[in-house]
Amino acid sequence: MNKVFKISLISALAGFLFGFDTVVISGADKQLQILWGTTNLFHGTFVMSMALWGTVLGAIFASYPCDYFGRKNTLIGIGVLFFISALGSGLAMDPYSFSFFRFIGGIGVGVSTIAAPTYVSEIAPANKRGQLVALYQFNIVFGILIAFVSNFIFKDFGTQPWRWMVGIEALPAALYLMGIVSVPKSPRWVLFRKNDIEQAQAIFNEINGKELTDSEIKEIKSEQESSKQKPLFSKTYKFRILLAFLIAFFNQLSGINAFLYYAPRIFEAAGLEESSALLSSIGIGVTNMIFTLLGLYLIDKIGRRLLMIFGSIGYIISLTLVSIAFLQGWQGISIPIFLFLFIASHAIGQGAVIWVFISEIFPDNLRAQGQSFGSSVHWILAALITLFMPVALSAFPNPGYVFMLFSGMMVLQLVFVLYLMPETKGVSLERLSKTLIK
Repeated sequence: MNKVFKISLISALAGFLFGFDTVVISGADKQLQILWGTTNLFHGTFVMSMALWGTVLGAIFASYPCDYFGRKNTLIGIGVLFFISALGSGLAMDPYSFSFFRFIGGIGVGVSTIAAPTYVSEIAPANKRGQLVALYQFNIVFGILIAFVSNFIFKDFGTQPWRWMVGIEALPAALYLMGIVSVPKSPRWVLFRKNDIEQAQAIFNEINGKELTDSEIKEIKSEQESSKQKPLFSKTYKFRILLAFLIAFFNQLSGINAFLYYAPRIFEAAGLEESSALLSSIGIGVTNMIFTLLGLYLIDKIGRRLLMIFGSIGYIISLTLVSIAFLQGWQGISIPIFLFLFIASHAIGQGAVIWVFISEIFPDNLRAQGQSFGSSVHWILAALITLFMPVALSAFPNPGYVFMLFSGMMVLQLVFVLYLMPETKGVSLERLSKTLIK
């Protein structure tokens, strides 16, 4: 196996834990609310969205361990957090301890959205960077699929199936830890943090089978020295900050996380039985993975921007159809089909692009901070939307109104992509950084 692909794949397995951890709660959702007799607001605020608030905290502060301890050591820490979270959540005796351990796992999710894409973008060659960073997204959706399958398998397991649903994550967390200790440090991090050209050369040679040329080293060092002179939130980087904010903002205003967290509940609202709702959730996971693979294949061929255009159009069509179906009272298979189209649109567009794009647009010294900013916007919105989703589903006379709002936001996303979003494929990180100064 190609060395850079193998290292990227191992690092991207943090995304598997992210995807599994994010969605596994959907199977336990109603069981936990019935078990502990919580209100919709308490259930949304603590039980369901506490992991997302941990994700927000992790995303906000992840740049510090990434820059100080390094990308590799931060990835190791992520595995430890997921392992503790899985065991603690599975053994929890009340909603407060459960929420605490979910919060711990959420921190791991938040940090992973910075550390993994940052690390992979720094070791990948320019012509393969999109595909290699997108391995992180592939692992997210693979984790989502396995979580849906796992929930279905454990749905009748024992007297409290939810404990098995959330606790089984300890197994992949342990396997991830065994693999991540073997990856090398990021050569770009070694250059900007330690200024050790010899070690950076050795690592680059280990990964790519060749050394950096003198001109490549000069270009990297020049960009790093230039970016040291100004902080992230300065006039120099205002356009990049805007790009990171908008792609993260629209990612969540599509409703993707709200849907993934409450997929069985939404399917039940569409008239499916509980078992059929869980089974339909597996179909969502399969669709997500297939179209993520297609996005991964295309991202370095047709570029990030065109994928976002396709995804935006698909979002608008599918969300509008879902809204109409709910408002008109259509029952049976129609709503699941439209939701599958929604997931396909997300997977080939935002899903494939967001972590790649944000990891590309900031210079080496500020990459973790820029990734942290974009991820923080993403997760703050995810937490807020997930928190209020149970209330919204019960407050509105029909779920169709919620999906109508999401559809309108995707029209605005299409405008953003057409008029503001630059193409980043096939350009070195250092050259790309110079073109984004506006």
